[in-house]
Amino acid sequence: MEGAQLEWVASTLTNSDGRCDAPLLQGDDYRSGVYQLHFHAGDYYRARGVQLPQPAFLDVVVLRFGISAEQDHYHVPLLISPYSYSTYRGS
Repeated sequence: MEGAQLEWVASTLTNSDGRCDAPLLQGDDYRSGVYQLHFHAGDYYRARGVQLPQPAFLDVVVLRFGISAEQDHYHVPLLISPYSYSTYRGS
């Protein structure tokens, strides 16, 4: 993993329910590897009128995780507040 470079794969906005309308990886793009999701939490809260300190405690939350293409489905939920977050591999 050392020396590996990041490669942009996809970008999306979540819907009003906080979910992506379509999978981020499909077809030939769905392969084993290490991935990162960047959640722009500060922008999310600012757009909703939440007053955040400068700098915000959580601005961009980066989740780095591995997937195995042998698995059919990965769901990576982010539960967040302006000062904490948690995540897990959902079903």
